[in-house]
Amino acid sequence: MKRIYGFVLFGIAALALWAAQPDNSTGRDWPIVNGPGGTHYSTLTQIDRQNVSKLQVAWRFDSGDEFKGSEIECNPIVLDGVLYATTPKLRVIALNAATGKLIWAFDPHHGTAITAKQRNRGLTYWGSGDERRLFVGVGKYLYALSAKTGQPIPSFGEEGRIDLLDGLGENAKALTIQATSPGVVYKDLLIQGTLSAEDLPAAPGHIRAFDVHTGKIRWIFHTIPQPGEFGYKTWPKDAYTRIGGANSWPGMTLDPKTGLVFVPTGSAAFDFYGANRLGDNLFANCLLALDAETGKRVWHFQFVRHDVWDRDLPAAPTLVEVRQNGRVIDALAQLTKYGRLWLFDRRTGKPLVDYETIHTPKSDVDGEKLSATQVLPTEPEPYARQQVTPEILTNRTPAAHAAVLAQFEKLSSGPQFTPPSFKGTVIFPGFDGGGEWGGAAWDPETGILYVNATEMAWILRLVPRRFGTEALTGSTLYRQNCSGCHRLDRKGSPPEFPSLEDIGARMNRDQIRDMVLHGGGRMPAFAQIGDGSVDAIVEYLTNGKDVRLDGAEHPKTTRFSPLKYGIDGYNRWLDPDGYPAVAPPWGTLNAIDLNTKKYVWKKPFGEYPALAAQGLHNTGSENYGGGVITKSGLFFIAATTHDSKIRAFDKANGDVLWEATLPAAGNATPAVYEADGREFVVIAAGGGKWGEPSGGSYVAFALPK
Repeated sequence: MKRIYGFVLFGIAALALWAAQPDNSTGRDWPIVNGPGGTHYSTLTQIDRQNVSKLQVAWRFDSGDEFKGSEIECNPIVLDGVLYATTPKLRVIALNAATGKLIWAFDPHHGTAITAKQRNRGLTYWGSGDERRLFVGVGKYLYALSAKTGQPIPSFGEEGRIDLLDGLGENAKALTIQATSPGVVYKDLLIQGTLSAEDLPAAPGHIRAFDVHTGKIRWIFHTIPQPGEFGYKTWPKDAYTRIGGANSWPGMTLDPKTGLVFVPTGSAAFDFYGANRLGDNLFANCLLALDAETGKRVWHFQFVRHDVWDRDLPAAPTLVEVRQNGRVIDALAQLTKYGRLWLFDRRTGKPLVDYETIHTPKSDVDGEKLSATQVLPTEPEPYARQQVTPEILTNRTPAAHAAVLAQFEKLSSGPQFTPPSFKGTVIFPGFDGGGEWGGAAWDPETGILYVNATEMAWILRLVPRRFGTEALTGSTLYRQNCSGCHRLDRKGSPPEFPSLEDIGARMNRDQIRDMVLHGGGRMPAFAQIGDGSVDAIVEYLTNGKDVRLDGAEHPKTTRFSPLKYGIDGYNRWLDPDGYPAVAPPWGTLNAIDLNTKKYVWKKPFGEYPALAAQGLHNTGSENYGGGVITKSGLFFIAATTHDSKIRAFDKANGDVLWEATLPAAGNATPAVYEADGREFVVIAAGGGKWGEPSGGSYVAFALPK
């Protein structure tokens, strides 16, 4: 009787798991962001090598939500003929997947004007019986919506939403946090990562599992370990009370076969100077394998110890299979910002590539102590160049070459893990990668992994935030707290870090003050510096007056006081005409055979229209988003920032078989699905990166009827 009862329980549990996972056995739907296992793979075959050139726009939905600098990074999900997605203002929309007609829309802002960008890379679906829910992050909240109506589900949290700061400790209550990438569903659990600020004060990046019905926390994994937990000794004793980050912002991957969820994490805050967090800093810059049921660590691998280069893991890993020594291994592939690919055994975490331990230079910055060693894979070959030397500086024009060579001679440029410096250190590939958040695509038929990569150099320069006993004024407070992102000259590094030169024309004083107090997105909250200090910064930004604080108004010293050093901004290294300082290619597509660790093909990806008009084609460009492989032999990808194109490549050799120009750059990953008997390829055209126009459209392509 006990055995029968056990089988019944097992059957109920299996049924619950099955119900929570959308059925995509036919391949008609696109039910999970990036596809099951993060493979970016579709089994559909209606569009193939022979007819792809006939693709045309089947429908276009214009949200009208775009504003200057806005983006759409959403990979839509498609279920039973309905496409679910988000707009630049983070309205959630349901469209008829065959026609693009709006079915419903949910506005979390209730019509309030939105001008501040927040990213969203997609939604998470859960279903059981007739009940279907969508989960979406907006600001610090996570909403549960009815997939049928788009209305919040009252029984989830408070009136359909939970506060993502809950469960992170008292010190995080006034900080900023967002769920920019969707979580994953395991049975009745929603496992979610978050984006936090990259300077202090920052919320910790703990991984949490929420009950899909109630929103209550079912388990939590501390990415900054607390006393008695594994990894605690790799930090200062009180780090868990004052250090933030070590968060999983790019999403994660579930393996139903093993019951493991694979979680990539980023660096600890502050990103570039770690005198207050000496040690290896587990579990920052790690791939975590957690038991999806309990949140217990099964294994981990740390890619960068004590990161001061902003080497977050940029994408969710991809479930793959690898043939080694006559057997097939369930594996996973992890991209890196530094342009190298890692492969691991899913169950054990054992690396399936050869790697080396390298001895790294010491930092000459006072207070800093870097790890003496780091690890790098030696196979396959890097998919992005690894070091800037005089030989690879731009030769676009003699004047451009001379200008960047003069800069180069004043900078520090070395192999990976060359320390940050006061004179400026070249980071290559840059802070954006290398590998990008769109992730890799894997073809199970051939074992080939497809990786799109960027090759842009950035300059990391440390600068003092404090100068002894200088008087505190609006300008000194700005330098201490704001200039690392928005630069000393207030020009910022748009679009990631907007210019503040004309902030008074775009926002009123109350709006600016609220932003300084409460933060938003990557920006920390600065309420801890005191009202007088906040007012002095606002006065400095709005009318240039440098108000001096008297002794009574000095900001209190807190655990979040500014570190001694910051950076002079997030600086892409460009020539005087605004093009990359290194020679092309500036972006590539790479096809890597995971069984042999060899490249099948590698090609420049994207171009600059202005240069193409001058006859300089195939330069490659920065690219954001991923691609989709189809069983019929195609690789669909947009992603290129400047030419606003979507292309179909022959997956066997990289030849372009079709391309179309979008209304704005498609900095997202396409979805491939079938509706009313037609196969569609849909892409978000949101633009908005690096000065390019913003858009608010979804465009779907199909063969003529």
